[in-house]
Amino acid sequence: MRLTFLGKDSVPDQSPTLYATDRDSYVVQGWIVTNPQILATVELSEDETVVEVPAKLMVHLAKDGLEGDVVNLVPPIVSVTETGTYIVRGKKITDQEALGQMDIPGHETCVEVSRPAVSALLVGN
Repeated sequence: MRLTFLGKDSVPDQSPTLYATDRDSYVVQGWIVTNPQILATVELSEDETVVEVPAKLMVHLAKDGLEGDVVNLVPPIVSVTETGTYIVRGKKITDQEALGQMDIPGHETCVEVSRPAVSALLVGN
């Protein structure tokens, strides 16, 4: 899997990042979700996980031609936290080529989400 960097929302030791892939999908890098209340509400298959990202990370989708506002809070967004961050569900990234292109701190992980699923979140696209 080849990645194209779209953007990030970084502060020291925090680096949620958005990438486009060569597989008509996106890789969303974000914080590992450990909140038991959130995890209890999300059904995951064995090859899926969730990440938490700032809502404003999604503005970087415009660099890949997906413009508009996120208004349809449907999967892959499975929850919105009290602070307004998104909980995003997707396939766990196991592709070593892809992982080698990213810098993932120990408190973060990443998921792959299809482009059509991400596009369905937006109005104005």
